[in-house]
Amino acid sequence: MHPAFSVIFFTTLSGAGYGLLICSAIAAVFRWAGARPLLACVALGLMMVTVGLLSSMAHLGKPSRAWRAFSQWRTSWLSREGVMAIATYVPAVLVAAMLLPGMLSPDAEGAPVMANMLGVIAALALVACALITVVCTAMIYASLKPVPAWRHAFVVPVYLLFSLLTGGLLCSALIGFDGYVGNGVAMAGIAIATVVAVLKWRYWRDIDTTPLAQTRADAVGLPGRDVSVFERPHTESNYLTREMGFVVARKHSRRLRIVALALFAVLPTLLMLPVWLFVHLDTGPWLTAAAISALLGAVVERWLFFAEARHLVTLYY
Repeated sequence: MHPAFSVIFFTTLSGAGYGLLICSAIAAVFRWAGARPLLACVALGLMMVTVGLLSSMAHLGKPSRAWRAFSQWRTSWLSREGVMAIATYVPAVLVAAMLLPGMLSPDAEGAPVMANMLGVIAALALVACALITVVCTAMIYASLKPVPAWRHAFVVPVYLLFSLLTGGLLCSALIGFDGYVGNGVAMAGIAIATVVAVLKWRYWRDIDTTPLAQTRADAVGLPGRDVSVFERPHTESNYLTREMGFVVARKHSRRLRIVALALFAVLPTLLMLPVWLFVHLDTGPWLTAAAISALLGAVVERWLFFAEARHLVTLYY
């Protein structure tokens, strides 16, 4: 598949944004940080989600008709994603509004306003809406039968874990600049990065070793026969050959996989180790570097996710 940078940018940025909203809401409920950094986290998360959603419209042929996608939520994961993306703004704005008085008060530590029941409900609703939105985004690809690589069981979990990894590191970095971040945060980050690396490596191995379930004979409606290509179906390239027939060289694919693993797993882990091992370390710069590295790794991983996927229509073309 041809990797559209607008979609890569959208899935990476919005995924990190929703992860940031999830971690901010959880931190607010358990009072792991003051109102000021948590409000900054929610604001940044909303900005990332908004920019990501707007960038996704660049891939549409007629962006002015994007609103029609919201009407197909009963059958379309794309429509469900749009509905949930809009719905997520409601609890996010409520959480931000409840954190605002805590930021303006002389004693902003602990975000005490989130202790009331309405604040907890808003935060939990934000977590649920953000998680469902990320799942809907992943299911847009996981539900496509013509692309076997996207039907893999790890597609949805990896999308969720990338969202939590990148968003969690951003949330921890913002909190780290305002105060102390416990080593439990670094332990959780290292654990998530490790799980993502293992799942992604297993996914790459599976798509390399598992042949397509269909053959060229199936593609032209002659199952069970040996079909060879006499000449190309047409003499010029078209949309299908440009979008569906994109192929990345195997040697480049291997190199990019190593780069992705180094950026989203190895380097963040090395940067989080000092936060884990040393007490009262100035964690902001370390976690910021880890978050930037994880985001860059997510971009490379997402490019490979599209570039390595083979559409069954290429069996014919």
